[in-house]
Amino acid sequence: MPKLYCLLLLLLACLLLAAPAYAQNQQQRDTTLIVYNSQLTGAFSSGGVNRALLSTTQALTFTRGQHYGLPLNGSFIYGKQDGSLKERELLLNATPYYYKGRFRAYAIGGFERSNLRGITSRVQLGAGPGWAFYSDTLGREVSISNLIIREKTNFLDGTTQVTARNSARLKVAYSIKILTLSSITFYQPSLSNFDNYRFSNVSTLALKLMSHLALNFSYNYTHESQFSEGKVPDNTNITIGLSYSTKR
Repeated sequence: MPKLYCLLLLLLACLLLAAPAYAQNQQQRDTTLIVYNSQLTGAFSSGGVNRALLSTTQALTFTRGQHYGLPLNGSFIYGKQDGSLKERELLLNATPYYYKGRFRAYAIGGFERSNLRGITSRVQLGAGPGWAFYSDTLGREVSISNLIIREKTNFLDGTTQVTARNSARLKVAYSIKILTLSSITFYQPSLSNFDNYRFSNVSTLALKLMSHLALNFSYNYTHESQFSEGKVPDNTNITIGLSYSTKR
């Protein structure tokens, strides 16, 4: 499944790259733009397996003038299966960046907790460059970034792992009329041991209902090679819900 999604993303990226236009940021030099997006999705099933899953994502992005941005993102997932707690996942991160033309320079600070993978706390700090192959004023984009991050993870079994990782990201966003597809894929191997790696993909298809409201279909896949005993390395969630967005 992850290979199929990667192939589809690459095909979409090729279609966008075939377009000749590249649009510079249209924001004025001395203005600040604030964009807020809130998403609530869920999945429920009964019968052979009784499962309930709720997921919320909050995103607040500040852009200043034509070169600076500060996205703040948070997500929380809570899920039960046959009455037992399986998922209680928290992720917070800030990714300030500088951009000029196609070039981007990123920094990142993040915090994570995961009941599913047995992580009591994970802290990340890093920085690195990025490049936008395509971008336009409609929000369509194909970009990559490659950061070096320092990471400390405390696991539920009492072990602690400190490592440096290479964090490669592919971001694809495409919109046509009332449909918007966005996808972010990460591949993050440890620089000291390439068998220690993470792979993740978050893809969302949004159907615009009103000016600020959309119906969302989300796919979320994660794989982590290092995890606590009794936990699982892979997790896939497919959810449906609503999102609200505004800017000023």
